[in-house]
Amino acid sequence: MIQKELAADLQQRWKRLREAMQKTEAGGCLLSVDVNLYYTTGRIYNGYFYLPAEGEPWFFVKRPNGLSGPQVVYLRKPEQIPEFFAAQGLKMPEKLLLEADELSYNEYIRLQTLCKPKETGNATALLRSLRAIKTPWEIEQFRISARHHSATYAEIPACYRPGMTDLDFQYEIERRMRKNGSIGILRTFGTNMDIFQGSILAGDNAETPSPFDFALGGEGIGPFAPIGANGTLLKEGTAVMVDMAGNYTAYITDMTRTFAIGRLPDIAYRAHQVSLVIQQETERLARPGVPCADIYRQAVEIAGKEGLSPYFMGTKQQAGFVGHGIGIQLNELPVFSPRSADTLQPGMVFALEPKFVIPGVGAVGIENSFLTTENGVEKITRSEEEIINLK
Repeated sequence: MIQKELAADLQQRWKRLREAMQKTEAGGCLLSVDVNLYYTTGRIYNGYFYLPAEGEPWFFVKRPNGLSGPQVVYLRKPEQIPEFFAAQGLKMPEKLLLEADELSYNEYIRLQTLCKPKETGNATALLRSLRAIKTPWEIEQFRISARHHSATYAEIPACYRPGMTDLDFQYEIERRMRKNGSIGILRTFGTNMDIFQGSILAGDNAETPSPFDFALGGEGIGPFAPIGANGTLLKEGTAVMVDMAGNYTAYITDMTRTFAIGRLPDIAYRAHQVSLVIQQETERLARPGVPCADIYRQAVEIAGKEGLSPYFMGTKQQAGFVGHGIGIQLNELPVFSPRSADTLQPGMVFALEPKFVIPGVGAVGIENSFLTTENGVEKITRSEEEIINLK
């Protein structure tokens, strides 16, 4: 069941989860959501992972056939879990953690009813907190994604042809992504957060508000998918922002670069340079113990001093953050917002994305992924950061 190369790393994750459970006096944690299964077992399967606060974990599997190893039990339905425990002489925990923020209401009630804990806690919040601090193996997965991500971005200028729309351009980039190893799936946390493998924003479409909680919006291809590219013609004087995912392993890097069709107005180049300044100043400020809210406030202050506040993180709808954690999902902890209670800690991996939208031109700015080290931060996505002319 457990891959050999992951065995030691998973033991480290289980240890951290057990310690967190013991602090909340939880006796066990029952997981079934794909990202949490991957985090705790190294694979996605249909079934459940149970970790007691003390003792070895159990892997309850419905599908696929063929998984084997210590503590692996096949079942048809979750009602068999307490039956199995009874047969083994094991007690169900008095306080059980379930994925309260991710399970459907019916599934949550079903698990509560069959496990009969005296108290139920929220495993989702606990796991998101734990997943914010990456292990050495996870950090290496980010580095692999970053290398492939950068290789794809180096090919973006070759994707452009005169007369293209933003959608045509995105299709070509997505093809390069898949050929360079993208897994295709882009996982996000939360409801109403559907997105493609990333986003292309060109011209006035960058101003269009979206219902999704991403940095910038875009009209999308229709009201059933209101985010990103919408068929805008890539014409002279248009800024094109490329924010395509680094999903080349299970751990997603995030990187944005800006391209131009011909010459842009001077304000676009000035705003882009301010984005680079914000990134530079963040690299100076960011280190373990620094509040994420301070990093957000510094970015806002720099934009304001340059007279660019009306364009910072959107125009008609401005995003209330300037960065976010990344991992198995695109939007993990910490969050860089004015009310964030998060502080940087060693092992956190995050994306910083100071962006500006210039009416009549499009979006400009930068986004890179950073690893928080003991002494500061390390940029792990590498690509040309100036505006690149495609014409």
